[in-house]
Amino acid sequence: MTKVNVRDLDLAGKNVFVRVDYNVPLEDGKVTNSKRIRATRQTIDLLRKAGARIVLASHLGRPKGEVNSDLSLEPVAVEAASILGCDVEFVSECVGDRVKEAVGNMKDGDVLLLENLRFHKGEEANDPEFAKQLAEPFDAYVNDAFGAAHRAHASTAGIPVIVTPAAAGLLMEAELKYLGGVLENPQRPLLAVIGGAKVSDKIEVIENLLEKVDALIIGGGMAFTFIKAMGHEVGESLLEEDKVDLANELMVKAKEKGVALLLPSDVVVAPNLDRTELAKTVKINEIPADQAGYDIGVMSVAQFTAEITNARTIIWNGPMGVFEIERFAHGTLAVATAIGETSAVSIVGGGDSVAAVMKLNLDSQMTHISTGGGASMEFLEGKILPGVAALNDA
Repeated sequence: MTKVNVRDLDLAGKNVFVRVDYNVPLEDGKVTNSKRIRATRQTIDLLRKAGARIVLASHLGRPKGEVNSDLSLEPVAVEAASILGCDVEFVSECVGDRVKEAVGNMKDGDVLLLENLRFHKGEEANDPEFAKQLAEPFDAYVNDAFGAAHRAHASTAGIPVIVTPAAAGLLMEAELKYLGGVLENPQRPLLAVIGGAKVSDKIEVIENLLEKVDALIIGGGMAFTFIKAMGHEVGESLLEEDKVDLANELMVKAKEKGVALLLPSDVVVAPNLDRTELAKTVKINEIPADQAGYDIGVMSVAQFTAEITNARTIIWNGPMGVFEIERFAHGTLAVATAIGETSAVSIVGGGDSVAAVMKLNLDSQMTHISTGGGASMEFLEGKILPGVAALNDA
């Protein structure tokens, strides 16, 4: 951890701008999944005990610089109060006199939540003037929004230039510790399990991981581009024809690096997603021309499980099949179970991977579940995250 940490600061009586990621699902004006709010509690509790005056700020959805009442953070303030066990005042603006007045009336330990940052075009544009307005009432800055750290926005990259100290929160610290540790000094063997629909979405992740891992499992829709590169026909399965040569290059690179690259040996096929009653398991060289693969098969599950059991550190990002449909969820759930049952250090990222873990109540058995899908992907690609880079060096 090379950045200043919130633990290192004396923030008693200070107005602290805390960037959080409260981009949570809402239904009928209520939060339906509060995981991201709960993830920030440790930082907020620490700040309250320190006597800071805590002003939380987040985005919600994509309002594109326009006020949209459906994307107001007001219901989130209600949920946050319940989770934090204290009053959370809501201010229906994030800059201007109303904010300055509300902050000026705060007492030590108070918590306040500002309105959606993205109601202003200056947020996503990282407009210096908007960043200056955001920063005006504050003595310190804390970023606990790893999920937004890959965005160079006013609240993630603009304010830390103006307000010092600019420190990492405890959630940010945990994300950097586990993801950074996996890439820099993992317990070996180090295994990456990569799934999802397209090779093109994860080219850079795979290329970067091939420099670091001992073994790489590829599943999900992207596997069919590799299967095609092996010389097999894939029927109606998802295929990126223009990435077949790249898949071949990645397999050659894995061999050169001594990385064990595992692909499915069998898959579950069906005519389409609506005809689940016709689903059957076939070997990868027997995929019917008029059918598509939607999950890995039982032989693949056994093969992947054996590799997972052998690993000491595991990164998992992306499902093994069309996880949303029960008939094609077995591979993803089996991988989740296998990872949960190992004693390996396990880091899970990506919405579907996390959903599988939650569905099986395995979250407590994983070492770390990342709160940032896009941010964790870019971190694994080896990219510098603007929201991290902007914080003060330790």
